[in-house]
Amino acid sequence: MVWQCNHKFDGGEKCTTPHLDEAAVKALFLKAANAVFDERDGIREDYEVVRERLYDISELEAERIRLQNEMNIVAEMIQQCVNENARIALDQTEYQKKYDGLADRFDRIKKRLETVGCAITERVAKREKTERFLAELEKLDGPLTKFCEEDWYSLVEYAMVYSREDIRFTFKNGMEIKA
Repeated sequence: MVWQCNHKFDGGEKCTTPHLDEAAVKALFLKAANAVFDERDGIREDYEVVRERLYDISELEAERIRLQNEMNIVAEMIQQCVNENARIALDQTEYQKKYDGLADRFDRIKKRLETVGCAITERVAKREKTERFLAELEKLDGPLTKFCEEDWYSLVEYAMVYSREDIRFTFKNGMEIKA
């Protein structure tokens, strides 16, 4: 199998990235993976040192709870505003202004709550991906001597070919190795 640039034939500017055959990709993967394997103790130690700082979600969780509470209060205020308008003849311009202000506040809180939720999900996913990577790295008995697709899928996020001499593998822990 020969690997070539995704944009080689899409009609645009010709891709200058060299093509690689499968054997070359596999050999380069083994070289990069073994460089990571050689550093696995340091990688594990570094991860333990920064894990809490990188993946801590306690502040985000506290903000999420605060925002949920605030959103509930604003929703209740909106309901009270609607109920009051239904019971008492109010100036509709003033009512609409008050209602719109509360609705805007609710929407801002909801948007921030969604952003915080996404940030929590992203941190948890990154932590889990890194921990799976480390677990797979720990399973290796020694340097890799032959290509195995399972190793590729469990260790590599992606590979980028910049030139025949500059091929980089980015591993699932974010580490980039030039092979």
